[in-house]
Amino acid sequence: MRGFWPLYRRELFAFFVTPLAWVLIVVVQGMHFFLLVDHFSRSADAGMGDETPLSAFFGNTVLLYLVLFLLVPPMTMRLFAEERRSGTIETLMTAPVSSPAVVLAKYAAALTTYVAMWAPTVLYLVILGRTGALDWRAASSAYLGVLLVGAAYLSLGLCASALTRSQFLAMVCTALVLLVLFILGVGEFVTREGTTMHTVCSHVSVWAAMNDFASGVIDSRRLVFYGTLTVLPLYVATRAVEAWRWG
Repeated sequence: MRGFWPLYRRELFAFFVTPLAWVLIVVVQGMHFFLLVDHFSRSADAGMGDETPLSAFFGNTVLLYLVLFLLVPPMTMRLFAEERRSGTIETLMTAPVSSPAVVLAKYAAALTTYVAMWAPTVLYLVILGRTGALDWRAASSAYLGVLLVGAAYLSLGLCASALTRSQFLAMVCTALVLLVLFILGVGEFVTREGTTMHTVCSHVSVWAAMNDFASGVIDSRRLVFYGTLTVLPLYVATRAVEAWRWG
């Protein structure tokens, strides 16, 4: 893992020295909070008070998925594609740093930025918790789910960036993969229970996964699925970097 920390610091600096991270934090999380408050006000007016803040925040609305779709593709599109387009990848490949260190440094910087973008939402839950009882154990489980899902999606985005020279193409490919996963998850609601397709869809469904996590249920099958969805694209990206290094 030679050269991991210098590369990690460089990539993390690259995220926050440009407006991208700050715009995503302010716009996406501000929109998230506004929609959440609006959702609760409408639910209260309609007399639907059964929903908990955690289920509304993480599971039963499209807010989380909208945030993921807006965050992940633009965050990951430049990781390798920009370096290949500008030609700086050759300098990086000749530096005394291993291929896994290059991939993991870029990935760790993106994941750190992703976590930083979610940090303000803890304050949102504190505010919402003042309106009633809030299960902080379930909240911790829900944040674990957010971390696992985000880690898997960022890994897919990094892999897409490693396989193309175009940032725009990397962003589109990442968005399409996330959309396919989401549509497969929606299949849980339109397929017949007991069928193989229903089982597959419910296993892939980020909706069902986040509902479980927001309820405090940590299913080992979810851990294995999102762990695999994280590790496999990182492996493919590492092999791609090795291919560039050896021509």
